[in-house]
Amino acid sequence: MLRISWCSVGSTLVVACALSIGTATGQAQPGPSAPVAASVVPRAPKVAQATRLSGAAPRIDGALDDPVWQSATPLRDFVQRIPDEGAIPSERTEVRVLYDDRALYVSAHLRRQDPAAIRTSVTRRDGESDAETFTVSLDTYLDRRTAYSFTVSSGGVRGDAYHSQDSEDSGRELQFDPIWSARTQVDSTGWTAEMRIPFSQLRFNAASEQTWGMQLTRYVADKAERIQWALIPIDAAGFSSRFGRLEGIRGLAPARRVEVLPYIATEVAYRAADTRANPFLDRYGARLGGDLKVGLGPNLTLDATINPDFGQVESDPAIVNLTAFEQVFEERRTFFIEGNELLTGRGQSFIGRPTWFYSRRVGAPPRGSVQGDYVDTPTNTTITTAAKVTGRLKSGLSVGALAALTPREFARSYTAADESTGRTAVEPPSSFGVMRLQQEFGSQQSNVGVSLTSVQRALDSRGGLEALLPGNAVAGGIDWKLRYKQGMYEITGWVGGSHVSGSTAAITRLQRNSAHFFQRPDQQHIAFDSTRRSLTGNSASLRLDKNAGRFTLGGIQISARSPEFEINDAGQMRSGDDIDFNADVQLRDTKPNKYVRLFNFGTATQAGWNYGGIRQYWRVSENASATLHNFMRVSAGVTLHMGSQSDDLTRGGPLMATPNGYQLTAALNSRANVPTTWSARTTYFDDTFGGWSVSTSTTLTVRPASRWQASMDPTWSRVVDGRQYIATRSGGRSATYNQRYIFSSIERSTVSARFRLNYAFTPNFTVEGYAEPFAASGRFYDHGELSAPRSAEQRVYGTEASGTSVMVNPDGTRTVRDGASTFTLPALDFNRLSFRSNLVLRWEWLPGSTAFLIWQQSRAGQDPTGRLIGAGDLLDATRSAGDNFLVAKLSWLFGVR
Repeated sequence: MLRISWCSVGSTLVVACALSIGTATGQAQPGPSAPVAASVVPRAPKVAQATRLSGAAPRIDGALDDPVWQSATPLRDFVQRIPDEGAIPSERTEVRVLYDDRALYVSAHLRRQDPAAIRTSVTRRDGESDAETFTVSLDTYLDRRTAYSFTVSSGGVRGDAYHSQDSEDSGRELQFDPIWSARTQVDSTGWTAEMRIPFSQLRFNAASEQTWGMQLTRYVADKAERIQWALIPIDAAGFSSRFGRLEGIRGLAPARRVEVLPYIATEVAYRAADTRANPFLDRYGARLGGDLKVGLGPNLTLDATINPDFGQVESDPAIVNLTAFEQVFEERRTFFIEGNELLTGRGQSFIGRPTWFYSRRVGAPPRGSVQGDYVDTPTNTTITTAAKVTGRLKSGLSVGALAALTPREFARSYTAADESTGRTAVEPPSSFGVMRLQQEFGSQQSNVGVSLTSVQRALDSRGGLEALLPGNAVAGGIDWKLRYKQGMYEITGWVGGSHVSGSTAAITRLQRNSAHFFQRPDQQHIAFDSTRRSLTGNSASLRLDKNAGRFTLGGIQISARSPEFEINDAGQMRSGDDIDFNADVQLRDTKPNKYVRLFNFGTATQAGWNYGGIRQYWRVSENASATLHNFMRVSAGVTLHMGSQSDDLTRGGPLMATPNGYQLTAALNSRANVPTTWSARTTYFDDTFGGWSVSTSTTLTVRPASRWQASMDPTWSRVVDGRQYIATRSGGRSATYNQRYIFSSIERSTVSARFRLNYAFTPNFTVEGYAEPFAASGRFYDHGELSAPRSAEQRVYGTEASGTSVMVNPDGTRTVRDGASTFTLPALDFNRLSFRSNLVLRWEWLPGSTAFLIWQQSRAGQDPTGRLIGAGDLLDATRSAGDNFLVAKLSWLFGVR
């Protein structure tokens, strides 16, 4: 079974590679690029000519003193976008473009009337600062949708991004880290920049002459002035579709791209004193692995990794999750982030869109559990190998395919009473397959896509995993984006389905989990069946948006997920059995007036039902925001929550009423890209069941010197909720189907902060510190049970009206007596502390080759008092018992020209 499972996913990748290689080979024949429809751009785009080098390439040192630069035609016709759209810039800019067989060379002379005002802050690559920046963006396919951006700051810091959508921000992939070089210098006339961008780092169609889209952008930080070569109006949609043209690049042969990045890592662990008796603790460890990147013709790339290491990745933030639903965390692993847009097809985000592929499923913590005095369970499942093919063909077909294999994982256990040890399987061998194809068509860059995911597990009776996990899961669908008037209007949607199969025990668990709750006793449109061996569901949506215009924006959407829809093996979803509706209208003015630079007023309504026609929620919100003339931003909003019926509060029980309520929000943000930036946000919520909450968060970033940067992001919240689920017990009244759905009131408080302190010796040699103390508390009181379906009234235990009595035991548990019945409720009050930190010394000793020295801490503590916490608890978190890890990692890159 294992061999079939792994081969099936392997064949998925082989098919993808075959398609890629075959198509790439077919595209290698020189030929003209696809014509650009005149209707796409309302006026003729600007055109720049690249000049071929006739001699030696310029030295990349930022000096602009190589005579070859004078052979290139200068570009000087820049205009302001911000603050005065279309106006002549306050500072002059001159750009020249050269090329040879291997690379594109760009020089920029960025003049300043007051050179002393130029800030030269230094950060690591892709870091934000208050320095000036110059950016070259290239649409190398001339598809008017995708683009590469290369940025250099006046401090010499490089930044780069890949834009998978026709948007400067949406679909922007910052983890795109090509091998290229840039240098800058500051002089009495301003500052100068030189770039070398190897063609091996770009994807483009094979042709005798290349025509690319190009945008040149300068940002003068102290004036908040954004200058562009090809002006993109503020009220317009689109990014790469509005670029100018770069012409004259001739005679390029497709580069042979092969990059090998092996690594070696060692680790020393220092455990908390009270865990040193654990016989399974290994103090020392070492790992070997590597990555491979191979160009499949000029358009596509194969990435592969063996035993990947993510030791330099920051830990997830600490949380206390009292809901029935999974907490979703961001992906932080570079292999899964780079090119992720081509695998997921993410574009404009809207309600209900299936996340067909949630990459953190690959290498997730094992699901099995083992009992013992000491247990050694892997923190994450090992990724034996993973590979992906990504790219875009000349025909406009984007390709993304991924396959990954994880082995059987075991947990070791030790029982002190008889000094016995055990070894139990906690995760089966699994294969993950993901494929996405997306075809562009028409003059407006509309597209239609197909997504498919597959997870197969080699299950047997070891560890009880066959009863815990489905053996096979397949999901996928078709989606579309129809664009009109350069993206001003869009019609988007999808139709998809899922199929999950496994043992009756595994499918029973699925039916009962929080994504489905098929055991709900008062719902007729679903049925729990303990003999089922599979679930098959579907999902669909349709949305219309207006994305551009000076005065109005808006959208309307409806989406649905059937009760049996299930994608949580490879993807992520909160629940099935949902029909969601969303409509919003925004009134704005993108032109400055006497009072503000920009303002926006929006109104929206959101509502949801299950397939039985029961309204789950209904919200109406109003919000307003403005950008002031000094570029500070202020916003405020109010949201009204209408009472509805929840089918998940009782966690598989009957419907329960939810209250009316309202939420107020206000925020204030300082101007960005200055030495000191800050923001503040506060929210207040109140409902008719006596619940309320207040939260506040702030951010502060300080740059005391050009190489230092410090930031802090403290948050504080206090919540009172009168309907916190506790447990379901038998022996209830007939009105509640002979069950007791037990709730309590809870008072919660949370304080946390994220601190960062960074020092950059150079952009390639940095020290970065990160620390996150966290403290949370919860006090449970006024326990009771739901009195009737569709109600929120409770029989509060220990009151005369309920006819019950409660005794609080010395251990904090509660014994409830209700007539002849007696049952005990657990002690749930808590105070939890956590402290997580990273200190990373990072040195890019050669382009693409990096050395890391990392110190990580993970501390935790808890007690059952439930007292309200305060800022002092954050200090207590740093003194809690915990573990320390010292990691050294070295990687080196081969094969880049």
